[in-house]
Amino acid sequence: MNNLILVRHGQSLWNQQKRFTGWADVELTDQGKKEAKRAGELIKELNIEFHAYFTSQLKRAIGTLEIILNTLGKENAEIIKTSALNERHYGGLTSLNKDEILKKYGRKQVNIWRRSFDIPPPPMDNNHAYKNKINSNIVSESLKDTFERVVPYYDKKIEPLIHSKKNILIVFHGNSCRSLLKKIFNISNKKIVELEVPTGNPLIIRFEEKIKIKDYRYLDDNRAKEIPFNV
Repeated sequence: MNNLILVRHGQSLWNQQKRFTGWADVELTDQGKKEAKRAGELIKELNIEFHAYFTSQLKRAIGTLEIILNTLGKENAEIIKTSALNERHYGGLTSLNKDEILKKYGRKQVNIWRRSFDIPPPPMDNNHAYKNKINSNIVSESLKDTFERVVPYYDKKIEPLIHSKKNILIVFHGNSCRSLLKKIFNISNKKIVELEVPTGNPLIIRFEEKIKIKDYRYLDDNRAKEIPFNV
């Protein structure tokens, strides 16, 4: 049997401030660091030997993984960083306060930008305050766009390791995690937008017979979220 553990990074500064973050590179809060340490403690209790550690190129995810590795006593472990696991790019909404956007555009429009599967937010134009702070040709992404970025990387780089019975730990973001869970649990386009991913709560998925799911659970039961899968 082999294990895949998925962790959304701990609370970031902009999570705390209710700002759209996307590809903006912001720090963890003290609460986020505590969540990461707790995630490491929960993972350590499993006594699993990991073969590879993956994360995005954004420091809130990297920092979470580093805290987890320190807790596991694996400070010198190799970390594989890739933009393929970055958060969804929120385009022109990046850095804006969610409550203020609600007041300006209304809940219906904001829900379309945030929760529809294939409609992206307005693009980030050249006058945006973060245009020159984000190293990317992407100007905005829907969840579908994020799915089409995350899943091919997983198929090529991570799933073969699972096939060969390796234990894998991935620390990434709400929407990149949502994208991967859509693939693994065969979640419909309609249902995936309902999925909430808690910060800093490891989700362990155990496989048998290569990629057949045996079982899964969040390690912190008190902060678990339902997975609306279609299998």
